[in-house]
Amino acid sequence: MIEKIKVVAFDADDTLWENQEYFDEAETRFCEAVSEYGDEESVRKELFKTEMKNMGTLGYGVMAFTMSMIETALHLSGDTIPAAGIHEIYNIGRALLMNPATPFPGVEETLDTIAATRPYKLIVITKGNTTDQENKLERSGLTRFFSHIEIIPDKTEEAYGKIMDVLGVNAEEFLMAGNSFKSDIAPVLKLGGYGVHIPAKSTWQHEVIEEFDHPNLFRISHFSELLDIL
Repeated sequence: MIEKIKVVAFDADDTLWENQEYFDEAETRFCEAVSEYGDEESVRKELFKTEMKNMGTLGYGVMAFTMSMIETALHLSGDTIPAAGIHEIYNIGRALLMNPATPFPGVEETLDTIAATRPYKLIVITKGNTTDQENKLERSGLTRFFSHIEIIPDKTEEAYGKIMDVLGVNAEEFLMAGNSFKSDIAPVLKLGGYGVHIPAKSTWQHEVIEEFDHPNLFRISHFSELLDIL
C-alpha cells in the first residue's frame, strides 16, 4: 500500500468497461457505408484527419465522432451522398449511445474490496459528452463506488491540477488508474502523482504516445491486480 495516497481516480471507457471496440466496429461500418467514395484505408485516414480537425470544437465522444463521420462522407462524395446515406451514418453513430457499459471481469469485485478495506476516496475522471458518460456510468452499475465524478473536455496536467485542488489533495496523494498512457498516466506522473497503467485490447490512435518509465508508475494487465498496489 502506498501510504501517502488519499484519492484513487479511475478512467471510465476501456478501463472499467469496453468502449473502443464499439467505435472500431462503427468505423468499419462507416467505411462500408461510403465504400463507393474510397477504399477502406483512405476512408479511415480521412476520418481521422477530420476528427483531429474537429477536436478543438467538438471534443471527444459519440456526437463528435458522428459529426466527423458525416463531414467525412460529404467531403469524400463531393457533397453528393444521398440523404439515405447520411441517415445510415447517423444511425451508426447513434447506436454507440447504447453501448452496454458492462464492467470488465473483476472490476466490480475489485472496487468492492477497495471500498470496503482501503482508506481511499474513489472517484472517476473521464472525458466526452456529459450525458453519454453519465448514462454509461448508470448502466454499468458502478456509481455506488464513487464519491466524485469528473467529466472533462480533455485530460491535461492543468485539468488534473484543478481536480486535485477541488479535492484538497497534493499530487503525491493522488493516484490515477487507466488504459491510456497519454491521457490517464503521463499528465499525473508529470505532476508528481502516481499512475497505474492497465492497457486495453484496442487503443484509438490519437491516444498512442511513446511510453516512459517512472518511479511512480505501475503497470498491470488485469484490473484485479490493483489490490496488490493499493
